[in-house]
Amino acid sequence: MKTACSAENPLARESTPWHNGDMYLRRHNKKSGGVTYETWTLVETVRTIRGPRQRIVATIGKLPGLDAEEKVGWDEIGRILNNKPRSTLPLFEKEPDIPAWATVNLRGVQVERLRSFGDVYLGLVLWHRLGLSDFCKAQIPEGREDVPWSVMAAVLTLARFCAPSSELQIADSWYAKTALDDLLGVSADKINDDRLYRALDALLPHKDALCRHLQKRYGELFGTTFDFLIYDVTSSYFEGSGKHNTKARRGYSRDGRPDCVQVCIGLVTSAEGLPLAYEVFDGNRPDVTTVEDILELMETKYGKAHRVWVMDRGMVSEENLETLRTKGAHYIVGTPKAMLKKFERELTESGWEEVQPGVEVKLSASPEGTNETFVLCRSEGRKEKEQAILNRFITRMETGLAKLKEQAEKSKRPDRQKVERRIGRLLERNSRAASLFDVTVEEHQSENGPRLFVTIRKNEDRAEWALHTSGSYLLRTNWEGRDPKELWKLYIQLTQAEDAFRTTKSDLGLRPIYHQTTERTDAHILVCFLALAMWRTLQQWMECAGLGTAPRKLLEEMREIRSLDVVLPAKDKTIRLRTVSKAPQPLRVLLQLLGLSLPNQPKIVEHVVQNLGVLKDQLVDLLKL
Repeated sequence: MKTACSAENPLARESTPWHNGDMYLRRHNKKSGGVTYETWTLVETVRTIRGPRQRIVATIGKLPGLDAEEKVGWDEIGRILNNKPRSTLPLFEKEPDIPAWATVNLRGVQVERLRSFGDVYLGLVLWHRLGLSDFCKAQIPEGREDVPWSVMAAVLTLARFCAPSSELQIADSWYAKTALDDLLGVSADKINDDRLYRALDALLPHKDALCRHLQKRYGELFGTTFDFLIYDVTSSYFEGSGKHNTKARRGYSRDGRPDCVQVCIGLVTSAEGLPLAYEVFDGNRPDVTTVEDILELMETKYGKAHRVWVMDRGMVSEENLETLRTKGAHYIVGTPKAMLKKFERELTESGWEEVQPGVEVKLSASPEGTNETFVLCRSEGRKEKEQAILNRFITRMETGLAKLKEQAEKSKRPDRQKVERRIGRLLERNSRAASLFDVTVEEHQSENGPRLFVTIRKNEDRAEWALHTSGSYLLRTNWEGRDPKELWKLYIQLTQAEDAFRTTKSDLGLRPIYHQTTERTDAHILVCFLALAMWRTLQQWMECAGLGTAPRKLLEEMREIRSLDVVLPAKDKTIRLRTVSKAPQPLRVLLQLLGLSLPNQPKIVEHVVQNLGVLKDQLVDLLKL
C-alpha cells in the first residue's frame, strides 16, 4: 500500500491535502467561537465503477507538532498502515475511548452471545463472601483433573442457588446460558454430568468441616453467637424406588407423598435462621428419636456448652428432656395440647401480659412441683382461625353421620362392616372433630330381617373445651428467672427453621430427590445446605442494609442483568465488545445500598473461542470481601 505520510514529515510543507499514491492526509478546518480548529483524517482512494472515490480510513486529530497527544496520532497511523492489532487490556479496566478511526456500519451492528449474568454474579459474590472458595481450594485436593473440584463445587452450588435443576440439565443447557464460563474461566464443553457427579463425591467427605467453617464465618460477618439453637425435622421424598439407598423408607411424609420412600433431615439453625448443621436420618424414623443424635453431633463439632434449645412438641419426650438436663442445657419446647387440661384454672384467671397486639402470655408453675416453668399463651387471631376450622369439621361430621345413619337404617340388606368402614373413613377425614363424637352400630332382628341402628352421641363438654382452648398453647422450659415475653419470642424463632425448610424445598429444589444411592443423596442434600447458607447470608446482608428480608425478589431482579457481545462491523475488521447490561435505576439503588458493584467497562474480544475467562481476572477485586 502506498502512502505519503511518515513520522519524519509532519506536513509542514503544505497546508492543503496532497497525493502520492492511494492514501493521503486531508486537513479539516472548523471555526467555533472565533477560534479555528484544525484536524486531519487519513483518506484512501478507491476505484469504483463511477470513478475514483475517497474513503476515510481514520480520523487522526491534530498532527503538526511533537507533543504527546500528536505522537499518539502518528503512532495510530503507523499501527493502521502496518496492520498491527491494538494492545489489549484486562476486561473492565479503564482504557481509552473507542478510537475515532473505527467507523462503524450501523446497519451491521448486532448483539450476540446473550448470557445470564446478574444472578450467577450475585451467587459468586456470596460464595466468596462465605469463604467457600478458599475453603474448597484448601480442603479438596487437586489431582490430574482438567477442572479443579473446588470450581466444580462452586458450579453445583451456584446452579442450586440460581436455578435448581439436575446435574444433567446443568451440563446440557444451564451452564452454557450463563456467564460462568467467563467468571470461572471454564468453558461449557468441560462441564458434563459425569464430572458433576464426581464433584458430588469429592465434596461429601468435607461436610463436617464445612459446617464448622460456616459457623466461624457467620460470627465474622454478622457477630452471630451460637448459644441459642433451633432444631426441627423435615422429610424429602424420592422419585424412583430408592432401593440402593439404605436410608430410604416410607414414613410420615410432610410433603403429602406417603406413596414414596423418603429420608428425614434434622436441621440446626441459629436464632437468625442461619443453617449450622444437619443430619440425614432414615425415612421412617420418628422425630422424637433424633434429638439425642443431634445433641451428640453438636457437642462433637462445637464442644459442650450451656446452650438453649428450641424444639416443637414433636420432639418432646421425658427421656429427651432428661437428656438435655443431664447435659446442662436449657430448653424451650412446645407441649401436647392435651396438657392444657392441667391448667384449666390458670386459663380463666387474670395476670396475662400482652407480648404483641392480640397475643398474651403468663407464667405458671409446674403442676408436678418440678423446677420447670410453663408459659401459657393465647392468640386472638389463632383462636378465630382454629374455631372456624373446628366448627367446619363438626358440621361435616354431623352432616355425614346423619346421612350414614339414614342410609343404614333404611337399607333392606344392611352390611354392618361396610357401614363401620364408612364411618371410619368419615372420622379420618375429619380428624379434628373425631374425638367429639361417639358412634355405635348395632344389628337387630325384625320381622323383615336384620336391621342396623346407628347411635350418634356428641360430647358437648369436649366440644365446649375444644372451642374454649382454641388459640391457646403451652410452652415448657427449665430456664428459670426469665420473663414470659422473652421466652415466647425465643420460641417463635422456631419459625426460622420452618422457613428454612420451605426455602430449601421450594426455592432451592431439595425435593424430589432423583439420586438413588446413599452417598449421592447425602451429597445432594449437602449442596442444598450450602445454597441455603448463601440464601440466608443474602437475607442477613439485605436486612443489615435496610432492604427487608426477601432474597427471592432481589434474585429475580438480578436475573435481568445479562452479559452480551456487541458486534461492530468496522472498515477492515469486526470489533466485538463484551459488556454487561446496565441495571435499571431501582436495582442500581439496591446494589448501591448493598455496596455491590457491577462491571461497567466493556472489553474488546479478539478471539471469541479462545478468550475464555476474560471476566475472571478483573473480577477478582470486585469479589474480594
